[in-house]
Amino acid sequence: MDPFLALLHSFSSSLSDGELASLKFLCRGRIGKLQLESVQSGAELFTILLEQQLIARDKVSFLEALLESVKREDLVSQLKQFVEEGEVKAPDDQPDVHEKRLQKAAIEVICENVGRDWKMLIRKLGVSEVKMDRIVAANPLNLHEQLTQSLREWQKWKGKDAKVTDLIKALRGCNMNLVADKVEE
Repeated sequence: MDPFLALLHSFSSSLSDGELASLKFLCRGRIGKLQLESVQSGAELFTILLEQQLIARDKVSFLEALLESVKREDLVSQLKQFVEEGEVKAPDDQPDVHEKRLQKAAIEVICENVGRDWKMLIRKLGVSEVKMDRIVAANPLNLHEQLTQSLREWQKWKGKDAKVTDLIKALRGCNMNLVADKVEE
């Protein structure tokens, strides 16, 4: 299976109807109106872009600009990762059982002890503002859930590279030394 097509497929499945409509609008100068009207999914749009050679495995600037225009920084970062590494980390790219257990315990401690400054921690871990904003919008007025979901997003993004030591380092980088000490215990 072509990793670039797999990446486009994952992008397609994560696009909302509104985002797809915006992408179609942005492509009006490059794709005919009739052809755009028939597009019902991101996959169909990406197929047209591939056929017209507007995007390719080694030609992603147009796709990157489209994704930035619809404020999907998460997809832009996946695309950049693809370009840098030649492929995106597989979803089954998970840490071992022992590390998962440590992460679960660490996340519980963090969620119980980090308060309103949770965004500082999540930024230090490298999670995008866009992802944080979506999590906040999905869980308004629930600080604990916002932090939990943000940490899960970090785990998903990092895959098997997600380490408890990274959490501790980020906590210390935010001067949350007491929480870092508790996690180390």
